[in-house]
Amino acid sequence: MLVNKKNTTGAGSSFDLLREREAKVLMHTYGRYPLAVSRGAGSKLYDLDGREYTDLLAGIAVCALGHANPEVAEAIAEQAKKLVHVSNLFYQEDQVRLAEKLLATCGLDRVFFCNSGAEANEGAIKLARRYQRKVKDSAAFEVVSLTGSFHGRTLATLTATGQDKVKDGFDPLPAGFKHAPPNDLPALIAAVSTDTAAVMIEVVQAEGGVVLMDRDYLAGVQRLCRDADVLLIVDEVQTGLCRTGAWWAYQHFGLTPDIVTSAKALANGLPMGAVMASEEAAKGFSPGTHATTFGGGPLLSRAAETVLTVMNRDKLAERAALLGQKALAMFGRLQTEHPGKIAAVRGLGLLLGIELTGNGPAVWRALLDAGFIVNLAQDKVLRLVPALTVDESDLAAFAAALDGILAGS
Repeated sequence: MLVNKKNTTGAGSSFDLLREREAKVLMHTYGRYPLAVSRGAGSKLYDLDGREYTDLLAGIAVCALGHANPEVAEAIAEQAKKLVHVSNLFYQEDQVRLAEKLLATCGLDRVFFCNSGAEANEGAIKLARRYQRKVKDSAAFEVVSLTGSFHGRTLATLTATGQDKVKDGFDPLPAGFKHAPPNDLPALIAAVSTDTAAVMIEVVQAEGGVVLMDRDYLAGVQRLCRDADVLLIVDEVQTGLCRTGAWWAYQHFGLTPDIVTSAKALANGLPMGAVMASEEAAKGFSPGTHATTFGGGPLLSRAAETVLTVMNRDKLAERAALLGQKALAMFGRLQTEHPGKIAAVRGLGLLLGIELTGNGPAVWRALLDAGFIVNLAQDKVLRLVPALTVDESDLAAFAAALDGILAGS
């Protein structure tokens, strides 16, 4: 049994010294957790003093195969000795092999590789606009997304994001974006017009507090897009790659999107994103209209191909579905046992949210002191996006810790 996990940071500690050094050299863009990590293995992280933490955040749904996964590490090391980067001026077998494997998971036809989720969503927006202009000979340019959504932090993607707090101070924002409330089909219908190029949605709003879209609503969104002849973009940056119990969250609902974006888990920690599209939608791009220096290079492609191989071989989508059901049952019992303290428990696969009624930051900090790393979304939702390889016992230990914290609050 692990004890004394609390991150004590007395004057002159290694943590304090690192924090002081950082304050002098980095831009102040992050509200850091009071923790500095030195290494990881699987679902465990270790601070500068060697204290162990159970990581149920996985780099925000990134390290889906766990920290320091040996198969990915070996593939990276082997490829680094062979070829790291050549630019996209060349044909690359590693990139083609990855594209074939990735597209086989979703039924789409073509992919563009980039460096992050924000870039993937930016690329999707560009593709939708150019498709309308050059292929459909249409002046449609607007993108309709949902309030509560999160699509990135470039100027276009933060404008598409349905949260005002990420936009503060960045005006004037780009034109051509509208928002409608989630799960409100009449509002979305009202927002779509002849100026609409695409509707952009998340099947589960992860940053928004693990908010799930209704099945009937999603069917209506797709029907609306087809009737209005606009593209359907599904942002799977956080929900994709086995996270929700299927390769892609939209597959739970029978959707056939025109464009799908991916990133976080794709290379298990290396910076990689992807824009996948149908043959028709992909016509929006032609040589010279979109590009990236680093996207889909040999090292990144080799890492991502290894990730897909492990996910497929170890049936991690099925495992996420099973563990997610067990976790929801555990958290549901906590809601019953602590009336008035948990407002809701929700999730899909291993994308889980526990909405608290009380002091969310205090509960989050108590969990960290107990050795459990989770995220607090919207100041009240404990969000868990652990590695898909997480042990069931780690989830049970988290539930036991939360049980004790709620009992004492």
